[in-house]
Amino acid sequence: MPSWNTILKEIQTEPKTDPFLNVRQRYINQLFKRRGGNVIAYYSGWLQKSNIRGVEINDNDKNFFMAVIHGLERNKGLDLILHTPGGEVAATESLIDYLTTMFNFDIEVFVPQIAMSAGTMIACASKQIHMGKQSNLGPIDPQIGGLPAGAILDEFEQAAKEIKKQPEKIPLWQVIVSKYHPSLILSCENAIEWSKDIVKRYLKAVMFSDASEEYISEIVDNLSDHNQMKAHSKHIGLKEAQKIGLKINPLESDNELQDIVLTIHHTYMHTLNSTPAIKIVENHIGVGQIQSLQQQQFTNKFNS
Repeated sequence: MPSWNTILKEIQTEPKTDPFLNVRQRYINQLFKRRGGNVIAYYSGWLQKSNIRGVEINDNDKNFFMAVIHGLERNKGLDLILHTPGGEVAATESLIDYLTTMFNFDIEVFVPQIAMSAGTMIACASKQIHMGKQSNLGPIDPQIGGLPAGAILDEFEQAAKEIKKQPEKIPLWQVIVSKYHPSLILSCENAIEWSKDIVKRYLKAVMFSDASEEYISEIVDNLSDHNQMKAHSKHIGLKEAQKIGLKINPLESDNELQDIVLTIHHTYMHTLNSTPAIKIVENHIGVGQIQSLQQQQFTNKFNS
């Protein structure tokens, strides 16, 4: 496998006009030739460019996917390479519905490094998830105003219990609970149920079509349990994802496939490190959409 520095040198010595793009395409085509299905890479630059709007999963992503899916032979299925911090639940549900419809549920997801939160929800709508020892998924508990909905409910429940036992704590909890909007608790409950319903529905439709409702519900409960996960930023590794019950294929079981996937990952990380790009969606036939720091969007079309 070409190392991080080897890929960087390859980009630096690439004679063509857009070295980043050409090196990315060179290796993404290797995955297509290796597996024979359509390949789309979805990469966010949140690690390189923090606190930038647009790095999260949002409704504009569907426009990107529409552009890169156009012209693909959709009966060949999809290998989706994911690197994302997550994002909006509504946009994620809509994107999952679109992708599963376009590829008739024939999707496998590769997570070279991180697919958190809503990224994990997308991964759960696949036939199987390919992960390495360095790969991580994340909890699917939704955020309300930047705070985990489950944590808000837990705090409210704790307040109710303590006030019942020790009424003298009312003034203390009054200060804390007064920050809540009147509909916040209901919003939290609805958001949690919504996220769980999406994952449960697609696990049943794709990854575990023959599994019992109880088995699927247990997976969803584990992925969404704030008390068990402790934090929304919890990183779920390969072994823990398997223990939870997800269908995981270890990349280490196929050295050639692992080398290709990690090399592709290096090419995208170099692009995000060294260019204004904050989000990239590209396919194996040379169509890509890039969103830059200036919030400009443009289409790249080139020959493989």
